[in-house]
Amino acid sequence: MSGTRAGWARRQVARASLGVLVGCLAAAPESQIASAQSQTPPPSAAGPKAAAALSGAEAVQTAFTTVADSVSPSVVAMRIESRRKLSANPFEGFPFGDWFDAQNPRDQYQVQRGTGSGVVIRTDGYILTNKHVVEGASRVEVVFKDGQHLVGKTVGIDDATDLAVVKVSAKNLTSARFADSSKARPGEWVVAIGSPFGLDYTVTVGVVSAVGRGEMRQNEIGDYLQTDASINPGNSGGPLVNLKGEVLGINTMIIGGGTGIGFAIPSNLARVVSDQLIDKGSVRRPYLGVAFQPLTIDLAKQFGVEGKGGALVSSVVGGGPAEKAGVKAGDVIVALDGAPIKEHRDLLRLLLEKAVGANVQLSLVRDRKSLTVPVVTVEKQSTTKAEKAPKPARGTPAERRDLGLSLEPLTPERAGRLGYRGKQGALVVNVERGSSADRAELAQGDLIIEADRKVVQAPADVDAALADGTALLRVLRRDSALYIVLSRED
Repeated sequence: MSGTRAGWARRQVARASLGVLVGCLAAAPESQIASAQSQTPPPSAAGPKAAAALSGAEAVQTAFTTVADSVSPSVVAMRIESRRKLSANPFEGFPFGDWFDAQNPRDQYQVQRGTGSGVVIRTDGYILTNKHVVEGASRVEVVFKDGQHLVGKTVGIDDATDLAVVKVSAKNLTSARFADSSKARPGEWVVAIGSPFGLDYTVTVGVVSAVGRGEMRQNEIGDYLQTDASINPGNSGGPLVNLKGEVLGINTMIIGGGTGIGFAIPSNLARVVSDQLIDKGSVRRPYLGVAFQPLTIDLAKQFGVEGKGGALVSSVVGGGPAEKAGVKAGDVIVALDGAPIKEHRDLLRLLLEKAVGANVQLSLVRDRKSLTVPVVTVEKQSTTKAEKAPKPARGTPAERRDLGLSLEPLTPERAGRLGYRGKQGALVVNVERGSSADRAELAQGDLIIEADRKVVQAPADVDAALADGTALLRVLRRDSALYIVLSRED
């Protein structure tokens, strides 16, 4: 009974205490409740780290919008018209088709329309774009960001780089600033502005994916920045811009249906070309008179430049600047005017920034020794594409089954048919697929003229060089030469 009374007493005290607590809360001013609530720790999502992340994201967003706002007045959309002649003779190619033509001499044309992009590079109306945008155009209409429409005239095109300059009658235009594309680095943010599919002033964002791309061989001079900023038909000729608002490249192409694989002509090359097109209407390029190739691991070992970069001289043009200066096939050019050549395309990139008639210093490695050679550049003449070499005549070849290679002597008749001027060498007449020769990239029709730096007069000289299982071959392929390391696979 006493326990029951004690329990009853405790329950009464608890009820009284709860009532006092509720009464105190009910009587508390709203300001005190708000104060108490404000002292409650905020959720972690609203903490300092989240605020800093939001601030960083807003800074990046501001950078992109600032670039778009500042560069867009220099970007133009281009409306292109071209006329294609149609045959008015439905019986062309049939009997009496010529008679029908004589009775209906009127020509018919179809107007084709396309779009592209460009960027103002001078305030007095000069606009840089791609050659393939304006080539063959009968009318070029230029549309500015403020809605102004002007008719442009093509003042110069450059086949080797796919660049062109268009001129409009205008003054005080907003011109773009160029960046130094030699400082471009993979991972750098970039913005592409243009008119994909005719959608003017489309802004896409990405990074520089790679520099020095030249494997596509779309143009005579292949040196591109690769980007994953979305580039589509109509972007051609528009700028690829860094976050400083400077033009880093001119968007020019994509590969097939690849997503995020676009290419731009570097600004340093674009600036040199556009200046000459404006001032002279054509481009004069410096020329050394050498053909060069990349250094593979095997070639670097053969020429004593393991672990180093450079461009391997595969041939020297007779009577050219390099030959006059003493440059030889087999030299490895490691620097031009002190600028290092990390890979072979660096040589072309550095050379194109020089003037015709410039005195340049080539740093070479020859027979594992370093030397410097001064060379005066001359103007490079235009070249035409070499025709495909015909297949060599069948004969009794010298078989190297262990290498998957068949060789024959070079006869005068074969030399004339294949366009080789020499009278000696070992002609490759067959390469087995998947063989050592195939992996070394030897091809049917190649002419081996040196083996281990010695002149090859006949296939037996190649056999002698391969006695130890490996040979450094110098090969003529149509109108060029290259070095190949051929090794027997064990």
